[in-house]
Amino acid sequence: MLRIEKSAGRIVRAAIAVLLLLPACTSRPPEHDGPLLHVRIEDFKIHPALPSVEDGLVTLSVWNEGPSTHEFVVVQSDGSADELPIAADGISVDEDAVVPVDELTEIESKTRGILSLSLSPGRYVLFCNLEGHYLGGMHASLEVIAA
Repeated sequence: MLRIEKSAGRIVRAAIAVLLLLPACTSRPPEHDGPLLHVRIEDFKIHPALPSVEDGLVTLSVWNEGPSTHEFVVVQSDGSADELPIAADGISVDEDAVVPVDELTEIESKTRGILSLSLSPGRYVLFCNLEGHYLGGMHASLEVIAA
């Protein structure tokens, strides 16, 4: 009986030690400015959680659900998401012919990128500009409305 009690005591102490260490193992969400808009990307798709946001400071939390690395580019455009000018290579957007806002150059698979932007009212296009990704449908529109 004494042996069982000692084993139970060790298990309880080990469990308490693990529980005490848990707060140190959890990660806080990254600090951000303005409202937070979640965006999920995967191979050849971009899914903003909302189709529009109010102008001003906005933070995009971009989760790469896909199996490969992607980039995430934001440009201002009066056209629809599938009407951006194509570069001479024929497989990517001509970034010199659009109004750039900002970008995340690499978001590895199963990781999150954070991009804080100051956006004025208008239309924006979110896209991946790796070879062929935009043409494969990896783009989405975002409307920014006056607050």
